[in-house]
Amino acid sequence: MIRSWIAVACAEHVRRGVAGGFMQVSHGKAAPLRRLTPGDRIAYYSSSETMDSRDRLQSFTAIGVIQAGDIEQADMGGGFQPFRRRVRYLRAQPAPIRPLLDRPGFALAGPGWGGRLRFGLVPIDEASMDAIGQAMGVR
Repeated sequence: MIRSWIAVACAEHVRRGVAGGFMQVSHGKAAPLRRLTPGDRIAYYSSSETMDSRDRLQSFTAIGVIQAGDIEQADMGGGFQPFRRRVRYLRAQPAPIRPLLDRPGFALAGPGWGGRLRFGLVPIDEASMDAIGQAMGVR
């Protein structure tokens, strides 16, 4: 069964993942990545451009499909060794979240939508993922 997910990271970190064909969430923890299976769809939401920034980007910044393979651990130096999954990212343009929040039935619609994203990886329904893809210009 193919599932759809929203992952959360700043846009700068998302771009690194897109360039390298990988994803990581929750400051590099492995446990959330174990919930994903090949074929699952993932959309990244970025509240800001850079980590700890307050620039209020509030946009979906990447979208892709989880690829086959094990969770891998990288060494980024300084003792930081995050876990990652391979992703085939699709050509897409960033899309603000606000217009989607007004759509009836959208997974994050309603008050408190930001709080639901605090876990770093959130399952959503297929129709909501389709709406994100459409907003990002994915065919």
